[in-house]
Amino acid sequence: MIETNSSREGFFTIALNRPDKANALTPGMIEQLIAAVRSAVDGGARAIVLTGRGRVFSAGADLEAARAGLATSPLWEELSGAIAEAPALTIAALNGTAAGGALGMVLACDLRIAVPEARIFYPVMKLGFLPQPSDPARLGALAGRSRAAMILMAGQKIGAETALGWGLLDRIVPSDALIETAGELAADALGAAPAHVAGVKRMIRG
Repeated sequence: MIETNSSREGFFTIALNRPDKANALTPGMIEQLIAAVRSAVDGGARAIVLTGRGRVFSAGADLEAARAGLATSPLWEELSGAIAEAPALTIAALNGTAAGGALGMVLACDLRIAVPEARIFYPVMKLGFLPQPSDPARLGALAGRSRAAMILMAGQKIGAETALGWGLLDRIVPSDALIETAGELAADALGAAPAHVAGVKRMIRG
């Protein structure tokens, strides 16, 4: 349910492929995502794109898996950590809505682009779960504390245009240009030495 493709040297696309379930994540899928990111890094990735198949990026945790404990699993934090620590330009290319725990991997990326129909929400207050440890800080760093509270505490669903204005998205693009745009944004990184990409990212991340 996780596809990895490398169309050119240093450029990896990792796609969620469970569109019939809105790309809802199971423990096995999260483990596959972690492995895919680490494999891309081991394969010399200078740019990694995360996207989904179908009309939704991810609805978050699979409902049955969430009830069985996935909602509070450390796997989410391991995934976002693997993405954040990757010595490559990471781009979330949202083919649709990103919800719940899936938003963590989006926040961990260096850049975020999305189709106009995409929405962002993280209903932890309503569901009675705490967000994953690094997610609130990353959300606040991008959008500010009040806007983080709008999402995490007030349960607001944020449309793409609003997310762009808040700094949660960097660009809104048509669905048929999503991966092409990600490739264009990755062009400079793909033309650079891996150590240079990693060094610039370290400086940005502090």
